[in-house]
Amino acid sequence: MTKKQKAMVFRIVATFMIYIPLAVAEHMELLAAKGSLSWLALYLIPYLLIGWDIIYKALRNIRNGQVFDENFLMALATFGAFGVGEYSEAVAVMLFYQVGELFQSYAVNRSRQSISDLMDICPEYANIEEDGVLRQVDPEDVQVGDVIVVKAGERIPLDGKVVFGDSMVDTSALTGEPVPRRASVGDEVISGCVNGSGLLRVEVTREFDDSTVAKILELVENASSKKAKVENFITKFARYYTPAVVIGAVILAVLPPLLLGQSWAEGVRRACTFLVISCPCALVISVPMSFFGGIGAASRKGVLVKGSNFLEALSDMTTIVFDKTGTLTKGEFKVTEILPVSMGKEDLLELAAYAESYSDHPISRSIRDAWGWEPDRSRVTGNREIAGHGLEAVVDGRTVLAGNEKLMKQNGVAFEACHSVGTVVYVAVDGVYAGAVVIADTIKESAADAIRELKQVGVRKTVMLTGDRKEVGEAVSAQLGLDEVHAQLLPEDKVEQVEQLLTRQRKGEKLAFVGDGINDAPVLSRADIGIAMGSMGSDAAIEAADVVLMDDDPRKIASVVRISRKTLVIVKQNIAFALGVKAIVLAMGAFGAANMWEAVFADVGVSVIAIINAMRALKAE
Repeated sequence: MTKKQKAMVFRIVATFMIYIPLAVAEHMELLAAKGSLSWLALYLIPYLLIGWDIIYKALRNIRNGQVFDENFLMALATFGAFGVGEYSEAVAVMLFYQVGELFQSYAVNRSRQSISDLMDICPEYANIEEDGVLRQVDPEDVQVGDVIVVKAGERIPLDGKVVFGDSMVDTSALTGEPVPRRASVGDEVISGCVNGSGLLRVEVTREFDDSTVAKILELVENASSKKAKVENFITKFARYYTPAVVIGAVILAVLPPLLLGQSWAEGVRRACTFLVISCPCALVISVPMSFFGGIGAASRKGVLVKGSNFLEALSDMTTIVFDKTGTLTKGEFKVTEILPVSMGKEDLLELAAYAESYSDHPISRSIRDAWGWEPDRSRVTGNREIAGHGLEAVVDGRTVLAGNEKLMKQNGVAFEACHSVGTVVYVAVDGVYAGAVVIADTIKESAADAIRELKQVGVRKTVMLTGDRKEVGEAVSAQLGLDEVHAQLLPEDKVEQVEQLLTRQRKGEKLAFVGDGINDAPVLSRADIGIAMGSMGSDAAIEAADVVLMDDDPRKIASVVRISRKTLVIVKQNIAFALGVKAIVLAMGAFGAANMWEAVFADVGVSVIAIINAMRALKAE
């Protein structure tokens, strides 16, 4: 709970503690006759305590030319109650309104933080070597052509070309792919990535403002400003309702005395009664409570929805776009195929595990994990890593090569090209091809069910965007039954693809994007609904998203769509019921057939019924 919410809770409790004794004392006429100035002075204390901010917002909006909103209506309705001597009702109306606002505020702001964590990809300094001493400088002060030093574990501050050193670079923050990439002399490296092992000297090719990391941050900022937000219903409703009831009250106060000879006192009384009747308590409380109930039901399913507007948008979702790694797949590399030629599978896997025994590369670890034993490194008498190709090791006196096609061709090994989906590690022993081991990211068991269930709830188009190879993306897409796939994409490419999909949406339709990495933050912000993985997802993706799947199960998306639609049904029921009753009682008040207490009873009764109905959203399935 935020400080602002805690302060509001304190104000509500304090107001109740003052209001209840006053209401009882007024009813018993312990101090003075009901409606006297003494009661007015006393009731102003709890009224100003609970309602000063509403009055301030109403006055501020009037000054800015935004007269007719819910703040203006609440202030005018309670002023009207004071005008006809119903001081208790004035305080109660404002109190109930603030309770409803607190519920909505809590629902919208819970776990909703800024995407400031994304700034972690932005390095704070760059290392410049002067006279053999490293000096930290602001990346913005580094010029094109300068040589910076990036130590192991440091984030690369600027785009450039490696002029010295050899290392594995973690690019997952930008590409979303978990496999580190080798960076050696002549290779391009981009800012925001983490240098894994060795020291690198990088010649800067772009200034900071033009660097990859700066563009990522700019994308997030611009995407946030273009995000399609669903307006709060109360604000939309007040645009028409508030001017109408205010004009109606003025007409009741002026025309009958002028045309029908009614007393001015009676005209003012009816006008003020009309304003109190018009107070939309049933709506301002039940509508946010319905959404809050739907949000609560979703949270019990393990889905965090960060606001009622996003819950409403989910009900209109017709297109959903997925990132691949970590979203539809586990982001964990495993051996998926063993293809021996001149030996058994276990023997081939053992040789590959020993050849990879000194490497910390994720592919090497996956091979050792698949073998299942800890290698006896005393059997390995030589080990050499060949940059961009693979490994050469001497195992039990035999020369073992394990790597890609380039390694086989470089050593003149006749091999059979493997076209399996994934990373292929070819193995040769003493110059003779022994077979291949295929390592691939595994698809989540729940992914296919998630796509099928989304189709069942009315999602017409399912799309996958990935930075992986085209062959891998198409294989995953075919296995899951997706409608479209776009591969080999950078973060800005993903934003562009989403932009194109948004232009194809019909009016009222919504597009959702599901991702888990920092690189997905711009797309999560640009989509109508951003959905992030909460368990394995990056903090920046979670902050940028509107919906978070706390257990990373994509099947929960269809569940929360069902919850959103049931919640919207309840909201519409409350709106129709509240407006229908309001129309009847307002007509009665206009003709003098309803006095203040009847109006109060009708208003409170409608509110209670609407709130009870709203609570059904908590059990939405």
